[in-house]
Amino acid sequence: MKNTLKILFLLVAVLFPSAFAYAHVGSADVYYEGNAGPYPLFVTIRMPQVIPGVATIQVRSASPDVHTIKVVLLRLAGPGSKLPSTPDVAQRSKQDPQFFLSQLWFMEYGALQARIEANGSRGKAALSVPIASFPRQAKPMAPWMRVLGFFVLVGLTLGVVPVTGAIAREGTVPAGQAPQSSHRRNARIVMALTLIASAWAVYGGRSVWNEEDAVYARNVDLLKPPRVEATLQGGNRLALRLASPLMLPLAGKGREAVAVKLEEAIPDHGHLVHLFLVGMPGIDRVWHLHADRIEGGGAFAKTLPAMPAGDYRIFADIVDKNGFPWTLVGNVKLPPVAGPPLSGDDSRWEGTRLAAPISEARVAQLPDGGRVVWERADGPLKPNVPTSFRFRVEERDGSPARDLEPYMGMAAHMVVIRSDLNVFAHVHSNGSVPMASLDLAQAGLFAQSSADSSDMSPAMAHDHGSLPAEFSVPYGVPGAGDYRIFVQIKRSGQVQTAAFDARAQ
Repeated sequence: MKNTLKILFLLVAVLFPSAFAYAHVGSADVYYEGNAGPYPLFVTIRMPQVIPGVATIQVRSASPDVHTIKVVLLRLAGPGSKLPSTPDVAQRSKQDPQFFLSQLWFMEYGALQARIEANGSRGKAALSVPIASFPRQAKPMAPWMRVLGFFVLVGLTLGVVPVTGAIAREGTVPAGQAPQSSHRRNARIVMALTLIASAWAVYGGRSVWNEEDAVYARNVDLLKPPRVEATLQGGNRLALRLASPLMLPLAGKGREAVAVKLEEAIPDHGHLVHLFLVGMPGIDRVWHLHADRIEGGGAFAKTLPAMPAGDYRIFADIVDKNGFPWTLVGNVKLPPVAGPPLSGDDSRWEGTRLAAPISEARVAQLPDGGRVVWERADGPLKPNVPTSFRFRVEERDGSPARDLEPYMGMAAHMVVIRSDLNVFAHVHSNGSVPMASLDLAQAGLFAQSSADSSDMSPAMAHDHGSLPAEFSVPYGVPGAGDYRIFVQIKRSGQVQTAAFDARAQ
């Protein structure tokens, strides 16, 4: 009975949402652009606000010869990652035959993957898209539903009392005879006991509801962006430690949760921690640095380059061993730092403050005299709309750049920050998924395809050869507001950053 009530209450929480939501750093939706064999696909996964919940998966094929799309959800690693269930056949749009739509239930938290199979004139092929599944909010029942539920509950509770009384009073009376006084006395006793039992059941149900509500709210709190504490050591060494242990709740396991050990984090783009220090309040300074692990239970540190004094917001991207990405957040006030010059993949950008009215320029100058051109449509950005952010790098004379190199394995990295600092997203030329998680997904896909006797081929690997002057980044801004968008590229061994401002509404 208790398990049945738990399931019922979880379904009620999903079906009757409210507008309240916790803010999450960046966008929980997934954007990915890649190849399933010969078929270029743009995948958008609209994550549910609550878990369990239904996600909408949109797949757009760049080629017209894809006939069917099938989607199946499974774990990214560990048990369940090699045993996909029967895939769901996506619905093909009648208006746009290259657009496919599917809806899947998400029942658990953690690192998952959507395995997408494309079938067309050139055979079958597949790709896997990593997904971070987590509840973003606890949804209380709408007020009108509370009132309706109260009257329904009272009606059902009071309605069962006379029914049981009638059964006790007349159930054993022969046809045509009136109930005796003993029957009426028994009926009153049964009605009193029924009322007590019904009240106790209602009280017990409320207790179960409160228990499940508390567990769910705790899980939402556990999966909010974790706080990190920063300490400046020796004048230029920034040490980062978690303010509290990192826990990943297990959906369907009641109060169980597993500890996430940052000392077991896996490299992403060749680094364990992508550390962003953002100047507050105007986002007029941004450092993209890479911290190293130090002894002491998953702590990290970075020797800072020369930096001006000021208040900085910390965003630190890290991927745990299961492929689940975390963004650690915090604040630090720094004095003037006299550090070494930037080296390797580290970079910086300094400019004017982001303030209204913003300048939505489409051209940004680079330190070497070149420039980056944002090939965007007229008008403001549209929130939650899948978009290919297209850029072109030019030389001083306007000709296409000829010296672009892969920057940490990608044509470009893009960082999106909203003016209120409540949105932060670190995305790449293949989308919003971390490369470390994508590697796990592709490894499982290769293993599956090698064991499959069909002609299915896995997704093509990213091309790390020479790079053209034009590239795109798939993404969709998660809400209205003013954004500063940083585009990072590598030219002749030097990391360069261009900044663009845009409004979404």
